[in-house]
Amino acid sequence: MIISEIWSILKTSHGNAVLLKPKDIEKVVPVFIGTLEMQSILIGKEGMSLSRPHTHDLFINMLNHVNLSVKKIEIHELKDDVFHARLIITGGEYTKENPLVLDSRPSDGLAIAAREKCPVYLASKIIEETGVPVSFFMSDLEESSDNQYRSLKEQLEQAIAEEEYEQAAEIRDLLNLLGTTTEL
Repeated sequence: MIISEIWSILKTSHGNAVLLKPKDIEKVVPVFIGTLEMQSILIGKEGMSLSRPHTHDLFINMLNHVNLSVKKIEIHELKDDVFHARLIITGGEYTKENPLVLDSRPSDGLAIAAREKCPVYLASKIIEETGVPVSFFMSDLEESSDNQYRSLKEQLEQAIAEEEYEQAAEIRDLLNLLGTTTEL
């Protein structure tokens, strides 16, 4: 397993992708996720506090309440073109040597990792099979900020039209972050 970071988040013609960059390797592993998952990862990555907890916040609050904590996220397998991840949790009876291991969607694991600032690990085999040179995404990264902003503006307009004001406020906050940040 190789320690990695959430390098960027892109909106591509195939959907939203979290780009995971392994340490000291000039490749990224794209993990495609849904729009809500993308928003949750951005919220966690930017350290935003919301008026009401989202599902990932609730999960972390529940763990903290029973003195458990997520120590790391592992994306350990690619099976039938689907990434498989797990949360490694310690505290109480669960030690570093004998942790609680929970199956997770990679997007949920990444949203939790972004909030908890815990490490993300990728299996070497996944990097070999799905890793793409960093240079491949450089033009996409330049366009991504504009595309992301437009997409979120459309979502904001839809939330307002549907009178989903709490969601609209969260999207507005994300838009404000994007307006002052060049990298997602």
